[in-house]
Amino acid sequence: MKASPAKPLRSKLSTLLLFLLMTLVGLLMLVPLWWMISTSLKSMREIMSYPPTIVPEQVHWDNYVHAWQKGHFGRYALNTLLLAGIVVFSHVLSNTFVAYGFAKIRFKGKKLLFSIMLGTMMIPSFVTLIPQYILFSKLHWINTYLPLTVPGFFGSAFQIFLVRQFFMTIPNELIEAGKVDGANHFRIWWQLMLPLSLPVIATIAIMTFQGAWNDFTGPLIYINSESLFNLQIGLQAFKSTETTQWHYLMAGSVIVLLPVVLLFFLFQKYFIEGMNISSATKG
Repeated sequence: MKASPAKPLRSKLSTLLLFLLMTLVGLLMLVPLWWMISTSLKSMREIMSYPPTIVPEQVHWDNYVHAWQKGHFGRYALNTLLLAGIVVFSHVLSNTFVAYGFAKIRFKGKKLLFSIMLGTMMIPSFVTLIPQYILFSKLHWINTYLPLTVPGFFGSAFQIFLVRQFFMTIPNELIEAGKVDGANHFRIWWQLMLPLSLPVIATIAIMTFQGAWNDFTGPLIYINSESLFNLQIGLQAFKSTETTQWHYLMAGSVIVLLPVVLLFFLFQKYFIEGMNISSATKG
């Protein structure tokens, strides 16, 4: 029985319409980004003029120089890189270590502990803000980076789950072969599991870096000294000092945003691969 000629045509039209719709949605999502970049290159007079211009009449690259110098973004960028580096290291270390235990080590109560860990994902982060602040205050950690970095060494439930799902795809025969060669669990985790798990490690590293780089709430609560400000708090302080001069503020916003965008584009292959493998694995 021959297929109706209308069905392939209808399928092609559906695919075309879906493609056009996705393209339109993608372009709409890029509008705020383009508006930010465009505004960062305009003069204040052009920004306040009506009707608004989509493309700057005259490009003002000096807006970025002013924002960088007046906003002290160089110092804030170093602070943020230090914070993000420590947080990424702590998350990769702790999450892969715990995930290895849940994925490849048999022990009593493993399923119960894993369920409890997943249950912590249901607790809103803002619920724990006051208890955490009281704890860190008693430890005299306020106005230091310790409240922003130390919790990373205790792992993240979602990232542990993500890495554990990836580890489940690695054959147990490799673990047994390592044990035959005299390797303990630490050596197997370090020399076998981590090298085979670069996609998922890149995934959690990018996610963690993005979260640490864009963190505003944590530094706002725990950091008081301007010398310890990260980029997000620095940008807010710059907004206050510049009396909302939008061209400088948007230039500062582009400076803050650019590293995260570049990082994702450089490592998006590993990020997507890690997410796909982890999501396709059943527990």
